[in-house]
Amino acid sequence: MVTTNWPGLNPEWSRTIGVRSTSAVDAPGTVHRWHLLDNGAELSRRGLAPVGTLLCVHGNPTWSYLWRTLLAAGSDAAHPWRVVAVDQLDMGYSDRSGTFRRLADRINDLGDLTDALGLDGPVVTVGHDWGGVISLGWALAHPQHLAGVVLTNTAVHQPADSAVPPALRLALHPAVHQWGTTTSDAFLRVTHSLANPPLPADIRKAYMAPYRGAHRRHGVGNFVADIPADASHPSFPALKRVAEGLCGLKVPALMLWGPRDPIFSDRYLKDLISRLPHADVHRFEGAGHLVGEDRDIATPVFQWLDLLGGVSGIDSPTSEATTTGGQWLKDAAVREPAGFRPLGDLLGELAACPAKGDTAVAEMAPDGRISRSLSWQQLDRNILDLAAGLGEAGVRSGSRVSLMVPPGVDLTVALYACLRLGAVVVVADAGLGIRGLSRALKGATADFLIGIDRALAAASVLGWPGRRISVRDLPAARRRILSVETSLAALARRCAGRGAGRPAHTVDATAPAAVLFTSGSTGPAKGVLYTHRQLAAMRDTLAETFGIRSGARLVAAFAPFALLGPALGAVSVTPAMDVTAPRTLTARALAEAAAAIDATVVFASPAALRNVLATQDAVSGTGHKALERVELLLSAGAPVPGPLLAEVQRLLPRASLHTPYGMTEALPVTDISFEQIQAADAETAAGTVLGAGNGVCVGMPVHGARVAIVPLAADGTVPGSQFVTEAGVTGEILVSAAHVKETYDRLWLTQRESISLPGWHRTGDVGHLDALGRLWVEGRLAHVVTAHGSVVTPVGAEQAIERLECVRLAAIAGVGPAGTQAVVAVVETVPPSRKAGPAAPQLAGRVRGAALEAGVNVSAVLAVPALPTDIRHNAKIDRTRLSRWAARVLAGGRPGEP
Repeated sequence: MVTTNWPGLNPEWSRTIGVRSTSAVDAPGTVHRWHLLDNGAELSRRGLAPVGTLLCVHGNPTWSYLWRTLLAAGSDAAHPWRVVAVDQLDMGYSDRSGTFRRLADRINDLGDLTDALGLDGPVVTVGHDWGGVISLGWALAHPQHLAGVVLTNTAVHQPADSAVPPALRLALHPAVHQWGTTTSDAFLRVTHSLANPPLPADIRKAYMAPYRGAHRRHGVGNFVADIPADASHPSFPALKRVAEGLCGLKVPALMLWGPRDPIFSDRYLKDLISRLPHADVHRFEGAGHLVGEDRDIATPVFQWLDLLGGVSGIDSPTSEATTTGGQWLKDAAVREPAGFRPLGDLLGELAACPAKGDTAVAEMAPDGRISRSLSWQQLDRNILDLAAGLGEAGVRSGSRVSLMVPPGVDLTVALYACLRLGAVVVVADAGLGIRGLSRALKGATADFLIGIDRALAAASVLGWPGRRISVRDLPAARRRILSVETSLAALARRCAGRGAGRPAHTVDATAPAAVLFTSGSTGPAKGVLYTHRQLAAMRDTLAETFGIRSGARLVAAFAPFALLGPALGAVSVTPAMDVTAPRTLTARALAEAAAAIDATVVFASPAALRNVLATQDAVSGTGHKALERVELLLSAGAPVPGPLLAEVQRLLPRASLHTPYGMTEALPVTDISFEQIQAADAETAAGTVLGAGNGVCVGMPVHGARVAIVPLAADGTVPGSQFVTEAGVTGEILVSAAHVKETYDRLWLTQRESISLPGWHRTGDVGHLDALGRLWVEGRLAHVVTAHGSVVTPVGAEQAIERLECVRLAAIAGVGPAGTQAVVAVVETVPPSRKAGPAAPQLAGRVRGAALEAGVNVSAVLAVPALPTDIRHNAKIDRTRLSRWAARVLAGGRPGEP
């Protein structure tokens, strides 16, 4: 029995039970006393009938205390579950058996315990570390009781071509093993140190308590020694049986994972997903091995259990309640294209039409000339040949292929070749920054990585997953250093002329097609998974909304449009710039790209347009004439101020300027032209349209899309589930359309929150509709400031401040406790201030006055040389970071850089 009231542990849960062993390592008739935490008695005392039982199995070197939050949640009258958390023999407060117990013995031991408890179904097993394998072994042996499985950071397979993780190799080393795991408590302390944030002192003491003294730690050492590092290990057959058995496990599954785990990394998660492809998966970015300590796992576990609707009725992972990503919540009323055409469906037609020799895709050199180009016929042939080569290299339907290639000819060919094979392209651009990019790629766990030399070098240093394929041929020594198997050039040569004779993979409209990543401007970048149908719907939406069709000529200074251009039948050129740093686009580069293809359409981000205007004096007469022929300009990624658009209009006098609003999850959502923006501004000033003003007017929903609002509560949250389309109601923006993403990749909890209103995607943006049905964006939900007696959305006040000629950019941030936050304005001035800190009194007064005109009372004004923006767009301001920085400055700390 546990004699100490450890934090979060109800002493009523602690109990022991004598269990007769049937294990071959024990003498006949041996009885072991097991310790477990069991809330069954508490539920019975309170008259609560449990829905089922969670059987929780810890790993090494923890004990049943690991599952205390599940015990507490299972005791809730709203969803009572009996939770039985065991201390395995030789571990925790259970008996020390005096024998070496291997994996097969431990699976058998757990069966002995559940027999003694009289445990029958429905049972959901929960396992961590080696407790995950043992719980799965029990699950496979008791299918008559099993209703589901939950796994946290565990593994069932060690690839023969991969080494055991370094931490375990060290613990297994003969010179270290005995001392590190048994003689001393080093193994325990190292494991506890993996928690992020660090474990509080009383929690660490609780974990150490059952293992005081070497005589209490033999089980810890034996557990480590029983790791099947290779096929010769005595426990390898048992592990193999579990691994192979999972492929036939037909019950709901949930995996909750800490990716910062030096032991059970994402490669083990990928293996588990391959065996349980129907599983719901959530990766908690920043969490590590002790994911149950690093994050709240009780809430998602019980939300998942609630969704099952009573486990006794579940007999298939494909039932509505368990479909991956909550697809069962999709609204059948969302309109889809009448006939599905894959994304690249038009390419074959264009390759056979009279204009087949015309340029299809090109890229510009710094000297203003086209450096590379392909005709429609060449593009189609190259795609077919490369698809054949990739197929021979092992790329299959469902394979994940990370494309680390800059926009242009190579990326276009590789992308459409992968889609032709049914592979899932993973597109994470360098605009995420090296840390964000690395985090994204490791989480996506691609099977193949196609990259330029620089990307392959980074992959080698940072451990990005995937068999490596270079774009160009590399010298033999370089190939060995970078572990490159082949190149796109070699694959294309090998299959030259053979691709056309091979049938294309039959594209399943509902199959995954691409994983795209958000900008990471409001937290770690999220993988967004699209099906082939949704990619095709995005193409069709752009065509219908903006009239971009075959024959259009597009300058794509924004990566997504560089890839969508060929699908639209548009001639596409990539200007001479670093597309991952939009502000590197110069006016001269834009004009030269436009002249090269006689462009009719330009897509560039607001940051790119700012630099274009700043460098327009370098444009030649020929360049000006090329820009004057542009008919349509699209700019997205961040709000585009009216004065900026007015300057752009002078540079592109014939172009219709549009600033569509959208996000990685739904591109685009609404659209508005410059003329419509001017009209909205005039209506705001005149007060003639209800709801006009306070934010950025982003126009009307695009073709096939619907927009609605979930009202904001007085505390800045959106607790309701009712949406409205009334004018002037501020709240979270919802969107419904055929081109909205399928799911967040391996982020089950995030996905569930985003579709909590059936048929709608919750954007996380706040705004309102006006009486004409136009949408006004007021900021991000996470950036809403809850001042005393009011809720402040940031964009309206920021716009008012930015109208001052001395202010280039402004951001509103909240400082202090929620409900009583002070509203702080942080401004980037013209000219830039030399150092960050409190603004000069005159500037502060003008900023306060401008904000007050927008109805916002600013408490403090700070000035910075440059506001922190996201890497991808160079435009989205990190207001959360600003809030932390402003709090430090206002508390008297050294300003430094925000």
